[in-house]
Amino acid sequence: MVGRLCLAACLLAGLILPAAAEPPRRVLSVNLCTDQLAMLLAAPGQIVSVSYLAQDPTASAMADQAARLPANRGRAEEIFLMRPDLVLAGAWSSPETIRLLQRLDIPVEVFPVETDIAGIRANIRRMGDVLGRQARAKALLARFDADLARLADAPPGPRPRAALYMVNGYSSGRDSLAGQIVALAGFDNVADDLGLPAGGVVPLEALLLSGPDLLVEGRRYPGSSRAQEVLDHPALKALSRGRPAEVMSDPDWVCGTPHILRAIAQLRDARLALQARP
Repeated sequence: MVGRLCLAACLLAGLILPAAAEPPRRVLSVNLCTDQLAMLLAAPGQIVSVSYLAQDPTASAMADQAARLPANRGRAEEIFLMRPDLVLAGAWSSPETIRLLQRLDIPVEVFPVETDIAGIRANIRRMGDVLGRQARAKALLARFDADLARLADAPPGPRPRAALYMVNGYSSGRDSLAGQIVALAGFDNVADDLGLPAGGVVPLEALLLSGPDLLVEGRRYPGSSRAQEVLDHPALKALSRGRPAEVMSDPDWVCGTPHILRAIAQLRDARLALQARP
């Protein structure tokens, strides 16, 4: 009894600290964006599987690194058999799968979708915490902030206007990650002018009337999807005034990771070329 009272008193006084939780040793990710954050921060051998999308170079900025890891399709049965002690998921991951894993006493960390720089920084810090890799996360954040600062050189005054135009005529505004990339590259966004801060479908006629200085088209994929036909409309070529439109490289735009810096740099170079024109 006396020993327990002494232990309690020491804990209250801060003389004895509880043992820190051991970092997870078998981490499995079922989401493209948590795949990449985990690969950026994890210790060697800490990740036992990533989602199959992480190995797809049309979607993943780290496909080569992911190819060295076993892939999963996010099914509860296969996850259970891999015996992870932590599962990383995203806000759009299957809620049924997450609930089933939790019933099986498998810890799951669900990461929110990043829509701005603050969200990216928060998820990097959180991933560092859940993996026990805080020092690595701090270093990655410092490098990310420094690289971002080097790209933020937009001059004062009127900014050129850019329009994102993807399959089905979809565009993204300032309340999206793609919209943040446009703004950080030094452009105003036509979607905001059209009242679509979170994104939405822009009729081709409205796009033409908006007269953007730069058109940023969505990437085309093999096949004959009718959703892509709008990107081949001859009016878009006229809108570009004879210049080739910029094309979004999906792996750099999809997830809130430091890889967005490449997308910002691409648009920044396009802005500098526009501003250099007589």
